[in-house]
Amino acid sequence: MDNSLHYLIMANQMLVQKALLDKLKDTGLTIGQPKILDYLKDHDGSSQKDIAKACFLEAGSLTTILNKMEEKGLITRQTLNGNRRSFHIFMTEEGRKKQQLIDELFTEIEKNALQNISDEEFDMFMAVYKKIYRNLQNELTSKESANE
Repeated sequence: MDNSLHYLIMANQMLVQKALLDKLKDTGLTIGQPKILDYLKDHDGSSQKDIAKACFLEAGSLTTILNKMEEKGLITRQTLNGNRRSFHIFMTEEGRKKQQLIDELFTEIEKNALQNISDEEFDMFMAVYKKIYRNLQNELTSKESANE
């Protein structure tokens, strides 16, 4: 196993994703959909642009995922304020049920991941991990500003 930061971040993300998808295999949810439902839990009615940014997805990839979610009755697209060029995404009742299941599964996965880790260790880890996130976010924001 590679002990570099980038490898461990990537590997942990993939392990969480694989565990989640394994637990969701009988639900009909596919890759990308849990992340969107998780985001919509706190941001129902978001624009596609906001969802793409928050979920780190390209617009084309998001459109494909949303089309499948709409076919499954998990979301609806609506225009707001008469702006027909911009859709806002809302969870349906079925989408909310799936999102609640996703919450339960994430809780289970996190519980397993945090076995044998004290509250103090977890708090220290989260403090450092949030700093890493802010540093990476600041770097990305700086590059985006320079390209405008």
